[in-house]
Amino acid sequence: MAADSGRAVILLSGGLDSATALAWARERGYQCYALSVAYGQRHDAELAAAARVARALGAAEHRVMHVDLGSLGGSALTDTAIAVPENGGAGIPVTYVPARNTVLLSLSLAWAEVLGAMAIVIGVNAVDYSGYPDCRPEFIAAFGQLARLATKAAVEGQSLNVLAPLLSMSKDEIVREGLRLGVDYALTVSCYQADGEGRACGRCDACRLRRQGFEAAGMADPTRYA
Repeated sequence: MAADSGRAVILLSGGLDSATALAWARERGYQCYALSVAYGQRHDAELAAAARVARALGAAEHRVMHVDLGSLGGSALTDTAIAVPENGGAGIPVTYVPARNTVLLSLSLAWAEVLGAMAIVIGVNAVDYSGYPDCRPEFIAAFGQLARLATKAAVEGQSLNVLAPLLSMSKDEIVREGLRLGVDYALTVSCYQADGEGRACGRCDACRLRRQGFEAAGMADPTRYA
């Protein structure tokens, strides 16, 4: 059993990566406080998945915060007038949500201060991902520096680390690690356009990367497809 590492806020979207990040933090002895954000995404299936994952992995608390990034538009994940791409492509895709991880980490930072947490854990990945600028190591390092400058806790000498344990892992490595940690991936939803029952489309970038991860890991894919 891991030693007590104090409290940590875990950003939990309900997808494969964030579920793995929660299990990773639990194994390291953190008392885990899961934070999900309803930011105006196309569907709420991933939020329902986050609740299932938080219960299954023993989060001390799970909160859902509401931020209306959808009113700003600019992304296929928040604007139904923009089609979700199904064939990949060059450059940053239209599924990128402007400033999403900056906003989510800021909310996590606020809750971490209130809780007296020692860490914020985010499941971003810079290997098998869609090219989002806020999933890069440089961004995580910069936000960690911001946390050290912007918070009362840090100024008064309490360390607060921004941890991205999956950052340099491939999707199949993440799958293997999650299964070792006891993650039930059947509880998770990764699809950008899942239906009302949480079933995946099987065609979007998120579905493609997830399916390839299970295939490369040599593991059965538990995803429910429409």
